[in-house]
Amino acid sequence: MKKKENRPYRMTRNKAIAYAALAAVVATIGYFSINATIPANGTAPVLSPPLNHFLKATHTSKGGYLYVTTSPGGAKGIRNTSGAIVNPTYTMSKGGLQTIHFINEDYDTHSAHNLNIDEFNVHTRDLGYFESQTVSFVTDKAGTFQYYCSIHPEMKGEIIIE
Repeated sequence: MKKKENRPYRMTRNKAIAYAALAAVVATIGYFSINATIPANGTAPVLSPPLNHFLKATHTSKGGYLYVTTSPGGAKGIRNTSGAIVNPTYTMSKGGLQTIHFINEDYDTHSAHNLNIDEFNVHTRDLGYFESQTVSFVTDKAGTFQYYCSIHPEMKGEIIIE
């Protein structure tokens, strides 16, 4: 049996490049991970779990352009024939981290839609048909605030912070 020789570890040029590339990838992932935890109206990461709300933009021949939600948590309002709440009013606790998952499901007109809550610096980009965007914010003010679509003024609802 041949005895194995202990050779000292040797850094080659290829290994150095591989380690540098790995470090760059890890740093990039870390940077974007930390930035993803910063809410729209904040400057520092918030590491608590958010309360999730799901909101869709849609169009119906009878109702026109609407925000619709099927999630029961914290949303109140008039339900349509499919059981969804139209232009819902959300009730939230002050100081909580909230996340709105917004999707454009305007099958009828394929129009662009957006979501804005000025008091919390929440502004999505104009979303085309079946695009979505998620926005997190901290409810740091009490009161009643309006959310709206700047493209279709009839699309609006309220958020009550208690």
